[in-house]
Amino acid sequence: MTNLLSLKTSPYTHFMQEATVELPNQQKLHVEIGGDPANPTILLIMGLGAQLLFWPDAFCKQLIDAGFQVIRFDNRDIGLSSKIKKKGKRLNTIKMMGRFSFGLSNEGAPYNLYDMAEDAKLLLDVLQLSKVHVIGASMGGMIAQILAAQYPEKVDRLGLLFTSNNQRFLPPPFPKQLFSLIGRPENRDEESIIRHSIKVFNTIGSPGFVNQIETAQTARKLYQRSYYPTGILQQFLAILCTGSLLHLDKQIQQPTIVVHGSRDRLLPPAHGKAVAKAIKNAKFELVEGMGHDIQPYFIPKLVQTFVQYFNH
Repeated sequence: MTNLLSLKTSPYTHFMQEATVELPNQQKLHVEIGGDPANPTILLIMGLGAQLLFWPDAFCKQLIDAGFQVIRFDNRDIGLSSKIKKKGKRLNTIKMMGRFSFGLSNEGAPYNLYDMAEDAKLLLDVLQLSKVHVIGASMGGMIAQILAAQYPEKVDRLGLLFTSNNQRFLPPPFPKQLFSLIGRPENRDEESIIRHSIKVFNTIGSPGFVNQIETAQTARKLYQRSYYPTGILQQFLAILCTGSLLHLDKQIQQPTIVVHGSRDRLLPPAHGKAVAKAIKNAKFELVEGMGHDIQPYFIPKLVQTFVQYFNH
């Protein structure tokens, strides 16, 4: 596989190599790959507005050390992947959120999560990977559910992390957490944007486990790598215009584990439980004290959970 790409060492970590992969649907996805290509592969799919660096280096390294090849990538519209330019009428996000919570359909987004799942499938095609394990976090978990249901030949085992199937009448995100995620910084200068990012990390993160110095360093690194707020909004619209995945969950046949934090206030644990209930024989695991993030304290537990399940 690595012979197919022009790989170079990632500027962020020595054990990953990076490349930009052109897909047949005209999208370009920026990827980082680490580990022995002879080992089973884990594809990591990140969430709303989250660059590939949101998969912590330590998380990736521990999966590699456990005997896996690991791939993390920027979804379309974020990081160093393709940006989607669309001009059209401004959509009423609040109205769409209301319809979404009642299981009603929305339309008008430049793309939806089915398109993003196709990106992931085509990425595996280009990399000539026939069957991989997948871990999807938050919106990435929604994409992973679609990938497993619609392209079953691509997914061996499925790991879902603090995600939802968006079925109707699930408890909504706590307003503070939701609006911090989709809100805007006070100003457009670098320091204001970084302060806003730190506030988001603190608001949705695991209470008592967020390291302020590391958070500030991460926020600056992410800003300097790529800042594209339009992509965050368009990915949010993609979720609203995809709607419930309940019907797809009933089609998933792959062994599935759903992991959720007990202190998640962006997607409360009922979301993860609903996913596990909808997927045949899925296992649910609640991690005490974890919020909507992957803090260093929880990485060994998460890695052990996924590795044991994928090796089972």
